[in-house]
Amino acid sequence: MSMPVNDTIRNVPAAEQPTADSSQTDISGFVGRRREISEVMRILPKTRLLTLTGAGGVGKTRLARRVGEIAMRKYRDGVLLVELATIDDEDLLAPAAAAALGIRDTGSDLLTLLAERLADKRMLLVLDNCEHLLDACARLVCGLLRGTSRLRILATSRQALGVYGEQVLCVPSLPVPEPGATTRDIARRDAVRLFAERAASIRPGFLVDAANARAVARLARRLDGIPLAIELAAVHLRTASVEELVNELDERLEVRAEAGPGRLARHQTLRATMDWSFGLCSPGERRLWERLSMFPGGVDLETAEAVCPGPGLAREDVLDLLAGLVDKSILSGAEQHGGGMRYRMLETIRAYGRDRLPATDVETLRERYIDHYRRLAERLRVDRMVPDQIDRSRTLKQELPNVRVALDLCFDRPGDAPAGLEIASALWAYWIIAGALSEGRHWLKRGLALVPGPSVPRVMGLWAGGLLALYQGDPVAGAALRECSALARQLSDEAALAFAIQMSGVAALSEGDAEGGLALSEDALTRHRARGDLHAVGVTLYFAALYAAPLRPDRAAAYGEELVRMCEERDAALFRAYALYALGMAFWQQGDWRQAEAKMREVAAFWSTVDDRWGLLQCLEALAWTSEARGRHERAARLLGAAHDLWRAVAASPARLQFQAKSHQECVERARHALGPRAYTAAFRDGTRLGPSRAAAYALEEP
Repeated sequence: MSMPVNDTIRNVPAAEQPTADSSQTDISGFVGRRREISEVMRILPKTRLLTLTGAGGVGKTRLARRVGEIAMRKYRDGVLLVELATIDDEDLLAPAAAAALGIRDTGSDLLTLLAERLADKRMLLVLDNCEHLLDACARLVCGLLRGTSRLRILATSRQALGVYGEQVLCVPSLPVPEPGATTRDIARRDAVRLFAERAASIRPGFLVDAANARAVARLARRLDGIPLAIELAAVHLRTASVEELVNELDERLEVRAEAGPGRLARHQTLRATMDWSFGLCSPGERRLWERLSMFPGGVDLETAEAVCPGPGLAREDVLDLLAGLVDKSILSGAEQHGGGMRYRMLETIRAYGRDRLPATDVETLRERYIDHYRRLAERLRVDRMVPDQIDRSRTLKQELPNVRVALDLCFDRPGDAPAGLEIASALWAYWIIAGALSEGRHWLKRGLALVPGPSVPRVMGLWAGGLLALYQGDPVAGAALRECSALARQLSDEAALAFAIQMSGVAALSEGDAEGGLALSEDALTRHRARGDLHAVGVTLYFAALYAAPLRPDRAAAYGEELVRMCEERDAALFRAYALYALGMAFWQQGDWRQAEAKMREVAAFWSTVDDRWGLLQCLEALAWTSEARGRHERAARLLGAAHDLWRAVAASPARLQFQAKSHQECVERARHALGPRAYTAAFRDGTRLGPSRAAAYALEEP
């Protein structure tokens, strides 16, 4: 199974560029920053790297996103946002950036691949929340800037990256009214406008007028114009007037204010405001805030109820407490795919809760947190022949930041390492589907180093690690699979032994050993069938069909047809697409290009609907071959160009895949010979300009 289901990183959406006077408030609630936006737009064309710095809560991320929306039209190849707040391990930084660009993680030097992919791109790359990965971000940025000529990078961080040529723009707080300002001048200040907008969402119809203007101005000054502090304060209008709000702030901040030279330091102001918000929460809400800070990826109700209860917090109270934190703007709630609500915190609010979380609570939650995500990884296994395989992958993508926390908790203590190894191994198919092979191997290596003795978790960790290494062409795969087989036999674990034999067969087939590979595959199938593990049977049939196709196409076709029947019986649409693709490859190797084309068209239609770029490019490649077999040379060249663009996007090549290399080269040579070099090149270039959606539509046109 080899297709990435889109990345953990998202594109900044395009937006209408505002006029010079319109950057006040947009539909997403963005307020002010006209001067800062103008300054960023002035600096960006003159520098390769601009870093927005400033205190937490000052609005660096919102400003960067807004700039990305405005700048979209100025960058031919778009604006990409890489969100780093949920990544704590610097080894995962380059894979995150690669995922943003749709680069399939092949285990090569990702920094070099990134630079090659971006070499000719006119693009703005936004790196958000760099401060906790400062050195790694600096290395990434240096490598990208050295390897590209037109790339621009906009970073947000509490401190500068320290890279040569970096321009730094400190993001200030929002302007606040001066003492003695008129009502009109007060109402025009951005800090007041933000408060008024948020207040109106709490108290519909709220306006800044002569009766409350001075109190609002004093509140804005007290909060030093910090956007997050203003938003947290506005929530309390549910239970207090503006005047009461200011008096409460005065009492809470007076001591610190008197200790300072005139104004509170910004971090003190924000901390004091969050202390205030925390104090106004009920005891249960405080405990839930603290415990939810362990979830960088947010939570749904089921997860919160499973992990967070403990001393001072009953399971039956969690729903009401979540609602209370949403009302106080500590949490935001949004409906998630498949129904139900998912609750998230801004990173600054989560960091505050994490600071307050008692060590005793961490110990109390640790076991439940690990157990929950071990169960989740097993329940959402993507290697199962089930109807909801796509939904499982989407849920795992959403939960991945929390899974990383669970893995870190496991590997922080040797006693919990086997559980972490079980989680990382259960996700093997997700690592492949998501194109996150290096991340998967990263976690598996950590676990294997901590679980050295003979055990089932080590056997399956070796199996998963060997499989991922095999996908990456890493020679350590052989050693891992040999140890896996030896340990499985030593433990007399029939299930683990069947998996070890299965992957040894795939390795043999990939090396061109047809008889040895097929014998091992048959042995594995017999063992899996004897145990009644139909999911393992399906995975084995897929690998055997795909890798045997160039060597023994008849046997491969039989495997593929059996797998298709199994998938149809179980309504496993995603698994069926893989089966059809493997079957199509077998038909092609048998010389039946008509049946091969029919299968590939069916699979391409399905994979394009689920936005599976890896799967789509496999079909584009194969459909180029069948077009050439039809004598449609120009169409073949155009499809090869479309596939080439996607091959570059995933940093791979058909020449590296044993079951594609020969057919690809023959198609290129025949099309070029039939069209002539100039016509072939023109058609090929046309294909590279199509992009995934237009390429899919073109591939699905009736021949």
